[in-house]
Amino acid sequence: MLARQRQELILDAVRTTGGARVSELVERLGVSDMTVRRDIEVLATRGLVTRVHGGATAAGSSVEEPGFAAKAGLHTAAKQAIATAAAALIEPGASVALSAGTTTHAVASVLLDIPRLTVVTNSLRVAEVLHESPRSDLTVVLTGGERTPSDALVGPVAVAALRRLHVDWLLMGVHGMDAEAGFTTPNLVEAETNRALVASARQVAVVADSSKWGVVGLSTIATLDEVDVVICDDGLDSDARKILDNSCGRLVLAA
Repeated sequence: MLARQRQELILDAVRTTGGARVSELVERLGVSDMTVRRDIEVLATRGLVTRVHGGATAAGSSVEEPGFAAKAGLHTAAKQAIATAAAALIEPGASVALSAGTTTHAVASVLLDIPRLTVVTNSLRVAEVLHESPRSDLTVVLTGGERTPSDALVGPVAVAALRRLHVDWLLMGVHGMDAEAGFTTPNLVEAETNRALVASARQVAVVADSSKWGVVGLSTIATLDEVDVVICDDGLDSDARKILDNSCGRLVLAA
C-alpha cells in the first residue's frame, strides 16, 4: 500500500470517529507503529489532523468542541478501566458529582454497583444511565441549564444550582490536560460550570485517558495542583507521569 493510500485511510478513520489510536491503525493497515506515526505527522503538518499522545484527532482549534457521539467510540477500553478505578474511590452512602463526558458516562454505569449514593450531574447522558436503574437507594440530582454539543447542562442556572451544593467527590472529565494549561475545555460556559462543580466538592478526581495529555482547550477549569486525584490509563508516557505525580495529589494508572 502506498503512503498516500495509508494516509487517506487514516484521515477517513479520524474524520469518521473523531480520532484514532496508533495501535488501532497498525492493526487495520498492517504496517509498523513507526510507519503510522510518520503518516500522522505528515497529515498533521498539512493541517488535516491533530497529533495527540497515542494517535490523532480531527483537526481543530482550541475552541472546537466534539459532540458526544464523536467521542463515544474512542479509547473505550481505557475509559472502562478508568471508570472502574474511579468507582473504587467512592464509599457507600457518599454524595458524588459527575461532570459531562464519555468517560464520566462510563463511570456512571460502574457507580450503579455502590449502594446508597446521591449523584449530582450536569450531564443528560449520565442522568439517563442512572435513572434507568431500578434501585430505590439512588438519588439523582440534575442541575438544569443550557445544553452543549457534549450534552452538558451549563450556564447561570447550572452554576446557581451547584453553588448551593456540597458533595464528597467530584469525578470530572476534561477535554485536555497539560503541564502549563492544566485541565481545560474548549467551551467557556462549560468551563465556568465545571469550576462550580470543583468548588462544590470536598475532593476532586479527574478521569481522562492518556490521549488527553498535551491537548489544550480554550479555557482552564483547574490547574494540576488543584486536583486531588488524576485517574488515567497506563498508556500515559513517562514524562507526563512525572509531571502529574509531582503536581496533583495522586496519580492512579488504570491497567
